[in-house]
Amino acid sequence: MKLSIIVPVYNMAKDNKLQFCIDSLLNQTIDDYEIIAVDDASTDDSPAILEKYCADYPDKVRIFLQKENRKQGAAKNVGINAARGEWIGFIDSDDWIAPDYYEKLLARAEATGADVVGCHYSIVNEHTYEIGKVVATNTLEQTGELDGEKHKNLFMHFGSMVIKIYKRKVVTDNKLDFPEGIFYEDNCAGPIWSAYFTHFELVDEPLYYYYQHAESTVHTVDMSRLYNRMTACELLKEKMTERGLIGKYHDELEYLFTITYFKNTLFSYMLAKHTEGIGFVKKLKAGMLEHFPNFRNNKYYVIPDAEEAKMIDMLMKNTTLFYVYYSLLWFYRRKVRHQQ
Repeated sequence: MKLSIIVPVYNMAKDNKLQFCIDSLLNQTIDDYEIIAVDDASTDDSPAILEKYCADYPDKVRIFLQKENRKQGAAKNVGINAARGEWIGFIDSDDWIAPDYYEKLLARAEATGADVVGCHYSIVNEHTYEIGKVVATNTLEQTGELDGEKHKNLFMHFGSMVIKIYKRKVVTDNKLDFPEGIFYEDNCAGPIWSAYFTHFELVDEPLYYYYQHAESTVHTVDMSRLYNRMTACELLKEKMTERGLIGKYHDELEYLFTITYFKNTLFSYMLAKHTEGIGFVKKLKAGMLEHFPNFRNNKYYVIPDAEEAKMIDMLMKNTTLFYVYYSLLWFYRRKVRHQQ
């Protein structure tokens, strides 16, 4: 079998999201593939929907119904263990793909000998095949045989894991998987996976449709998810140490940790104005300094937003000053918006 498509599912019955996703997989222009849908203990009609697809398309759809919710990472691991294809791909169950998505990615792999191939994605807010805002998370400069510098670049900028296909042998031989029980599992898995592939190629087209809606993980910011993002980064460092990779990728890991664990979490928290107050900021700063105390000396350290860079410097000098300054700025801008 050429390809296994792994679909983690949790409560996606509403608004036809799950059906639109699975239908896009069934309408691919290739024939030799399987769809492995893993329901992560949904509490809606998602399992019943999947059972019907399995009954209607027994030669294409396999389903696994989990009794306990363990988040997308666990569902993806179930899919990897069940996969029979030469290649594997992942798709979020509220997204969908162009009919020739897998045909084009597989063709690029076969033409170049690549063991991982990606493309771009398009952001949409309705079920459509019209191209929306195009996001390119990988570049042509990253493609080709992965020498030292290209490997390091891909490690830092691997991009979304759902817009790629992976040679399954590389995954299984190196026991690559996802952390379970947390959101943001790709923040841990993506960089580690990148270290084991030898040739990356890119189809320079937006073939994946990312459905932006209120329930999307990136739009749901609460304290548990902020802590999950921090945990994913801590697991990344831990697993890289276990795998003997941290020496080779120390600077790149420090950069990723700084951006994801520290900067993104800090400003997500401050913007959302959660209830832990300055205590969370102190905890986040202490965690950053514990893991990488000299992060601002990293050769990759650049904060493109000048205001964010200034506030990080302020925070490192005086946590209270940063917190008061940001809070006053937030209230001032909110007041100005309301007056407009």
